Amino acid sequence: MKPFKLSKLPLNSLDWEKFVHLIGKANAEVARFDGLLQSMPNPAVLLSPLSTREAVLSSKIEGTQATLREVFEYEAQMEGDVRRYGDIQEVLNYRKAMNFAIQELKKTPLSTRVIKKIHEILMNSVRGENKNPGNFRKIQVWIGKSGTTLETASYVPPSPDDLPDLMSDLDKYFHIDEKDVLVQLAIVHAQFELIHPFLDGNGRVGRILMPLFLYYKDILSSPMFYLSEYFESDRDGYYSALQGISENGDWEGWIEYFLNAVIDQSKQNIEKAKAIHKLYDVKKEKIATLTRSRFAIKTLDFIFSVPIFTTTQFRESSGVPKASTSRMLDALEKGAVLKVIRESAGNQPKTYAFTKLLDLVN
Repeated sequence: MKPFKLSKLPLNSLDWEKFVHLIGKANAEVARFDGLLQSMPNPAVLLSPLSTREAVLSSKIEGTQATLREVFEYEAQMEGDVRRYGDIQEVLNYRKAMNFAIQELKKTPLSTRVIKKIHEILMNSVRGENKNPGNFRKIQVWIGKSGTTLETASYVPPSPDDLPDLMSDLDKYFHIDEKDVLVQLAIVHAQFELIHPFLDGNGRVGRILMPLFLYYKDILSSPMFYLSEYFESDRDGYYSALQGISENGDWEGWIEYFLNAVIDQSKQNIEKAKAIHKLYDVKKEKIATLTRSRFAIKTLDFIFSVPIFTTTQFRESSGVPKASTSRMLDALEKGAVLKVIRESAGNQPKTYAFTKLLDLVN
C-alpha cells in the first residue's frame, strides 16, 4: 500500500449541501455551552474535574486503563495499582499539555510550534517517550493490527518527505476564515489525524487541538469543550468515519459524523456543567453556614478543583491560613460535605473525598 496523498486545504470541492442542515444545530449547542461557561463564577475551578475526565477518556481511547478516581487518588498520594501509574502519568501529562497551550495561546497564535510543544509534554516519561517527542517523524509508518505490514496495513499515512508541506498547509488553514468554524474544526481534526505527523501520541494531540481551536477562534470563552466521551463510546464509528476519507474521499460523511458528535456531546456537557454549577451553589451556602468563616469560598474552590486530597495538601494549597485548616476540615467532615477515605497514621495524613462531586462527574 502506498502512502496516502492528502488534499490541500481548504477543500474547494466540498459539498456543503450534505451537512448544512447540521451546522445551525451544532453552533447553537456550542453557543449554549459557552453561555453557561460565561455565567459561571470561575469555570476553570468548577469544571476542573471535567477537564481531568476529558484527559482520562482521551487517553483511554489509546488503550490506557486508569480511572478518574485513580488519578485523583494518585495525586492525593494514596497507594494504588502500580500497573496503572504509567497510565495515570499519561493523563497528568495531558492536563499539563492543555494548561501549557491555554497560556501559550494568550500570547501567540495556534501553530505547529505550539503543537510540537504539546506533543513533547504529552510524551514525557510515558509510552512513546523514546519516539522523538516534539518532533515530526522522519520515517514511514503504517496503521493496523499487531503484526500488520506495509502491504496489509489499514492505513498508510503520508510520506515523511511530505510532512513539512502538509503541516505548513494545516498551519495556514488554522488562520483562514472558513464558511463555518465547526466544519473547519472537523477538517482540522481529520487532516491532523490523517497526516499522523508524530511517531506516537497523534490521537491525544488531535483531541487536545479541538477545544484549543475553538478557543483560538473565539467560539469558546474557555477551552473546555469535551468530545472524547463521544469518540470513546463510539470508537468504531469514529475510526470508520475517518477511514471514509482515506478510502473514499468522503469528507462530507466525516463532517456529518463530527457535527452530530458536537450536537450530542454538547447537550451532555451542558447538563453536566449545570449540575456542577448547582452543586457549587448549594455547597457554597452550606460551607458558609458550617464554618462561619471568611475562608469559605477558598475552601469551596479547593475541594471543587481537588476532590480527593490530604490535610497536608489542603494546608499548603487551599489559601486558607494554616491556623484555620483543621477547624475548616473538621466542620466539613461533621457536616457530611467531605468523607474521610483514609485515616491518619504515622506520617500519613488524613485523606478526604468530596464524594458528591466525584459521583456527579463520573
